[in-house]
Amino acid sequence: MKESPEFIRTSLAASITLGLKNGRFYRNARLYCINLLIHYEIGCSANCAYCGLQNIRQGNYKEKSFIRVDWPLYPTQDVIKRIKEREDRIERICISMITRRKAVKDTMVIAKWIKNEVEIPISFLISPTVILQGDLEQFKASGADKIGIAIDAATPSIFDQYRGKGVKGPHKWEKYIEVFKEAITVFGKGNVGSHFIVGLGETEKEMVKAIQYIKDIGGETHLFSFYPETGSLLEHHTPPPIGTYRRIQIARYLIDNEISRYESMSFNEKDQITDFGVDITPYVNEGECFMTSGCVGKKGRVACNRPYANERPGDNIRNYPFPPESHDIEKIKKEIFLYE
Repeated sequence: MKESPEFIRTSLAASITLGLKNGRFYRNARLYCINLLIHYEIGCSANCAYCGLQNIRQGNYKEKSFIRVDWPLYPTQDVIKRIKEREDRIERICISMITRRKAVKDTMVIAKWIKNEVEIPISFLISPTVILQGDLEQFKASGADKIGIAIDAATPSIFDQYRGKGVKGPHKWEKYIEVFKEAITVFGKGNVGSHFIVGLGETEKEMVKAIQYIKDIGGETHLFSFYPETGSLLEHHTPPPIGTYRRIQIARYLIDNEISRYESMSFNEKDQITDFGVDITPYVNEGECFMTSGCVGKKGRVACNRPYANERPGDNIRNYPFPPESHDIEKIKKEIFLYE
């Protein structure tokens, strides 16, 4: 069987960047992080309602899309060889686990293989549900310098609805928060990131509060805009309004950079942000808050820029994989205070 650690899936963007597939990026975007995904024929044991890899989704697991695109399967050593050939243009590697206990060991095996060949920082995107005592220390020893934890949902009730008992899934909010805190102890403040998906049913106020909580315990937030995955339980769920996403992007940037706080922000009767506690004009004009948030690479900038993982390439970019240009900023300014 073609399974990890001998085989690994890569994002479509990573496949193009490594020359394993033909293609080019809209507006000449470049990918700086090679995203890898552990693979077993049995698939992932979780059933998250919005995920393309969910257990009950019909079709061959190997053919299932994830975060909007295909993740082709390759021999791991072939991928490492391509990474080595392009080491000068790659700033980070992220190995993503699926919810299988076997993935803990195999993630570390692959990281060690990579470390033997290249000097590129490695992140692990882990599944807390299968993490046991001592695993995080072993992750660090195997070469990871940052940990990602996809909490995804901003509140315990939404988490349980779409990741836990509501979909007969194995995940528990309490376990995720426990492992997140432990990861900060092992890897240090600023080296553990939470994924949050805007648009799962939370209010803007709830999302901002969750981002502030993660910052206060020593973490960072990597922000996603919900995109319906065909065949998933939420395939007919709509993405969040663009105004909502723009406001959350600004709030995340201000909180993660310690410019403002949740308590300083104001919200209307629908719990939408009406004031950020500071003048946002210079940050909007600069544009960084609208770029993809993720782990930084060896050059100190965000490397995990995931081109067009939140939307189809076109005029309606949500997470910019490059600095927004002047015409982008003018468009964004019109979107920030759209209330729906």
